[in-house]
Amino acid sequence: MLETFEGFLREYGYIVLFVGTFLEGETMVLVAGYLAKTGVLDLNLVILASFSGTYFGDQLYFFIGRRWGHLLVKRASSEVWQRRTARVMELLQKYNTWFILGFRFVYGVRNVTPFALGATPLPAIRFMLLNAIAAIVWATSFAYGGYVFGHAMEGFMEQFKHYFFAAIGLLLIGLWVRRRFFQKATVEAG
Repeated sequence: MLETFEGFLREYGYIVLFVGTFLEGETMVLVAGYLAKTGVLDLNLVILASFSGTYFGDQLYFFIGRRWGHLLVKRASSEVWQRRTARVMELLQKYNTWFILGFRFVYGVRNVTPFALGATPLPAIRFMLLNAIAAIVWATSFAYGGYVFGHAMEGFMEQFKHYFFAAIGLLLIGLWVRRRFFQKATVEAG
């Protein structure tokens, strides 16, 4: 089964990585960097797929924001979304270029930022260029992070495997015990 999964990753891993980073993906890039360390994936292609996914995803979100951003912000029923949008605008006013270069690294505003930036008068070409720089830094840093810390991750994964199977075993025993006692309590009560 592990060989089949590894084969799947070798064949489709870059596509999965592209789609994952199109939507979000820090953890996915770290794991892909680790898989590059183990030889399952190629580090340069991991960086390329990660860069492409995050870059094109944020470009799309920027242009959605450009077209419908004001409507989305006004109609957003989520208080959290409105707060995050306000935070993006505040950070953009305060840090401008540095914020555009670093928003991928700011928890809580990562997903909403391209939409919000699209709703501002920020020139599209400026966003496109800054987004490219930021995307390559982001993809490279997370891919290398997974690659460099591969040994630590290997140790963790080895331990995780044991704990995972132990947890599954305990869960099954717990469900069996619960069912056994629950059925007895139901029978005695009835």
